Amino acid sequence: MSSDTQPPKSEKSIGVVAATALVVGNVVGAGFFLSPAALAPYGSVALIGWVVMCMAAMCLGLVFARLGRIVPASGGPYGYARMGFGDFAGFLVAWGYWISVWASLPAIALAFIGYLRIFVPALHAIPHGEMIVALGIMWAVALLNMSGVKRVGQAQILLVGVKIIPFLAIAICGLFWSGWDNLKPLNPSDVSFPLALAATFPLTMFAFLGIESATVPADSIKNPKKTIPYATMIGVMLAAVIYIFGTLAVMKAIPRETLMQSASPFADAATVMWGSWGGYVIAFAALLSSLGALNGWTLLMSQVPMAAARDHVLPKIFSDLNRFGVPGKGIALSMALSSAVLIMQSTAVDTLMALYDFIVQLSTVSGMIPYVFCCLVEGVLFLRMNPASRAYRIGPYMPIAMVGFIFSMLTIYGSGPMAGMWALLLLLAGIPLYVAMQSGKQNT
Repeated sequence: MSSDTQPPKSEKSIGVVAATALVVGNVVGAGFFLSPAALAPYGSVALIGWVVMCMAAMCLGLVFARLGRIVPASGGPYGYARMGFGDFAGFLVAWGYWISVWASLPAIALAFIGYLRIFVPALHAIPHGEMIVALGIMWAVALLNMSGVKRVGQAQILLVGVKIIPFLAIAICGLFWSGWDNLKPLNPSDVSFPLALAATFPLTMFAFLGIESATVPADSIKNPKKTIPYATMIGVMLAAVIYIFGTLAVMKAIPRETLMQSASPFADAATVMWGSWGGYVIAFAALLSSLGALNGWTLLMSQVPMAAARDHVLPKIFSDLNRFGVPGKGIALSMALSSAVLIMQSTAVDTLMALYDFIVQLSTVSGMIPYVFCCLVEGVLFLRMNPASRAYRIGPYMPIAMVGFIFSMLTIYGSGPMAGMWALLLLLAGIPLYVAMQSGKQNT
């Protein structure tokens, strides 16, 4: 099948439930299950950060929901940026989004390892054992994605359905748990409140990366103009509830100094609340959730560059479909880069949390680039006043888009100079590729 061939009609196999599961599975994923430990140095400021970022995520969710109604373009953020700003902006978004996804997969795999320690404590003592298992999980999920979109959607429904109930339970029970003293002081860090709040943004926004998930495989979604907005908003609202109350429950149950050292904060909190059986249940749910996040993000990792390759913005390898109608070569290439990040960083840092923090910051900065562009697409349409902007009354929604834009910029600032430097270098490294692709188009 050629690179320009669109998926056949029978491939439109993702409905509202599967699309919502894709959003929830990617958003309420491994980025959340280690975040209480990563946020512990900032104390209760982290809770404020969650509330602020939840509001920002709702604005971003509305942006993607509306863009999904106006133009349900395959490739999601890439398709919208290209529609509003042209091929070069589309390339930058596709390239940045692709970097964000393959850079985030090691963080998800590390969260899986953190909770796997509950069941296999000796894993930590085996030389390179954690890295080998993480690589094995990543490649196993990649092989599942290579077998077709329909199977990915079915697996996502199952994994999300199993994992949500335990985390809703710990979030609700945490409201009635004593331990309010563990939330003091408000800001135990050695920086001012504004700086501490800004520092929480990358860690909280990383957990929200994926709110655009339902927009990406638009070619495979049934009735995308209705399914994409419903799935996006339901997924974001459910994630917001779990994030705020789940983090509150963990911080109340575990003293801050202990929480900072935890590799499985939700399992540790469940053990305090309900005993050892509770810890095992939550750890098992976190393992399933990590698999669901890996599954969903691997799907997106293939879909965005595939859409760009069809427009001759990225190389053809990303749109070469295998016999299951999936860009298997693109998935393999992306997974190889994810594996390289995991291996290199595993040898450079000593602790799981240090490795997790760096990968989160790099992935978040790269992921904010598509969000910044997409928040401005509606403004471009409004200024053009084309039929789509008049039909969907884009003007009144611009304040929401601007809130999303501002918080995306603040998140980039909060990620710090190191992550910003590496994200910029990786983004700029793609420009020669774009020039080569454009030169090839002109010579054909």
